[in-house]
Amino acid sequence: MKQITSVQNPFIKSLVLLQEKAKNRKQTGTFIIEGKREIEIAIKGGYEIETVLFYPEICSETEAKNIAKNTELIEINKDVFQKLAYRDTTEGILAIAKTKSLHLSDLKLSENPLILVAEAPEKPGNIGALLRTADAANLDAVIIANPKSDLYNPNIVRSSVGCLFTNQIATGTTAEIIAFLKERKINFYCATLQNSTSYHTQDYTTPTALVVGTEATGLTQEWRDAATQNIIIPMQGEIDSMNVSVAAAILIYEAKRQRGF
Repeated sequence: MKQITSVQNPFIKSLVLLQEKAKNRKQTGTFIIEGKREIEIAIKGGYEIETVLFYPEICSETEAKNIAKNTELIEINKDVFQKLAYRDTTEGILAIAKTKSLHLSDLKLSENPLILVAEAPEKPGNIGALLRTADAANLDAVIIANPKSDLYNPNIVRSSVGCLFTNQIATGTTAEIIAFLKERKINFYCATLQNSTSYHTQDYTTPTALVVGTEATGLTQEWRDAATQNIIIPMQGEIDSMNVSVAAAILIYEAKRQRGF
């Protein structure tokens, strides 16, 4: 079995760049997954694993083989592991995986889909939380409009706790996504302060997309003008907005309630 013990190894250097640079992830079509559970979820979600690196003092060769069967294994030492690991609690194993297509045309929707659309989310923690909520509610898809972050950013992989791999995800421009929804006769409800009605008064039992924007600027005018209906979560305190992932969860679970969970 191949062993790497130097952080100066060219292959290890290329993996550091893969962690740090979106350009490298895009050029190679690969990214790094850390942790046993996350790798197992990615495999279950249809992600192709190219190589697994393991640090035997934490993760044994047998464990590594069981997690990623018929995959190239590389044993690494503590220095290399600490150089590559993005989290302090990673369980001694990392995998190099191939990215998936994020085209709208690749989405496979049910006859009565429930979709979350997030316009230009910036914070990896918020994106991860949105993906976790989408997984919990078993949504048909999550669509990111005008993405500001590479979805295979290690912070998003980490904060989604594997839910990057359990959701169908697509990206596109606002115009492309509006056209996509209209073409498929999917009603879309935009969470916004302007010209809105309370979210709980709407019917989400037909094909539905729930659209949320950033906390700082909200949704762009293009979404607000095109919406089936603009909706608002009543705010009874001093502030007029809440965390985007919290707002999305409220809307999603109202739709799930109406659909009988």
